[in-house]
Amino acid sequence: MTHQDILKLLPHRYPFLLVDGVTEIELGEYIRGYKNISFNEPQFHGHFPGNPIMPGVLILEAMAQLGIIFAKKTEPAIEEKLVVFAGIDGVRFRSPVLPGHRMDMELKLIKKKRNIWKMGAVASVDGKTAVEAVLLAAIQD
Repeated sequence: MTHQDILKLLPHRYPFLLVDGVTEIELGEYIRGYKNISFNEPQFHGHFPGNPIMPGVLILEAMAQLGIIFAKKTEPAIEEKLVVFAGIDGVRFRSPVLPGHRMDMELKLIKKKRNIWKMGAVASVDGKTAVEAVLLAAIQD
């Protein structure tokens, strides 16, 4: 997917657009994408000066945004609908994500029931797991 394709599917814009690319998608099964972590992003001015670390909540948000792309590509009928976080379970922070890293993300569909999507999510850097979680997304009109 191109950057323009991503912008068509996500309502987010700078500085809150947290998906730079989609590398692979198997509709209804999984999606893989990434975010390039740059030192000049606004969160690093305060988190933490002299020791910048990507905030965990932004890593989770990036994974959730990738999940939105996955849901909308899997079911084009929801492309114009709002997809929001409905829950987060089993979050584990394993290693830090730092400026200069490429954070790779993978989400796999666990279950879909009516307007709720449950996805297993993993963010990694250089093949090493940084964060894992189960994300719930809700489709709204």
